[in-house]
Amino acid sequence: MKEIDIRPIADSDFDAVWGIFQQILAAGDKYPFDDASREACRNYWYGAGAKTWVAVLNGGRLLGMYRLLPNQADRGAHVASASYMVSPAAQGIGVGKLLGRHSLEQARLDGYLAMQFNYVVSTNVAAVVLWKQLGFTIVGTLPKAYRHQQLGYVDVYVMYRLLDDPNNWPL
Repeated sequence: MKEIDIRPIADSDFDAVWGIFQQILAAGDKYPFDDASREACRNYWYGAGAKTWVAVLNGGRLLGMYRLLPNQADRGAHVASASYMVSPAAQGIGVGKLLGRHSLEQARLDGYLAMQFNYVVSTNVAAVVLWKQLGFTIVGTLPKAYRHQQLGYVDVYVMYRLLDDPNNWPL
């Protein structure tokens, strides 16, 4: 039976992370980076302030990853933000949902009170549907804010969800 584990990223994961990163960026339909170096990839997934987790199949093959960090500094640091990538070879089997659920639980454990995605490409239908299933709502639309490789300029969504009832939030 296949088992997918989610664990903190390790230095030894970098080559697999780099491979997924390159594939996702090459598609030109989800992330704003045109072409990033190995160093930029390392800084993005391993950089200061980011907590990164990976989904691994049977303790071996890396299927995807997410990073969790404060959306803003200081007075906005109670709101988390996250970024996700799933290997194209592993898309459509629930890895994104596993990572999404894990990130919500991890955000709660880390003391975040809400989560915000600042830049969800509207044509990334699988992501938009998944985030809605996990309780996010579209709170804003940025008209034509993303230059999609095949479709040209498309809208971007800002999506948000509370992680706890605001009546329970500390003052």
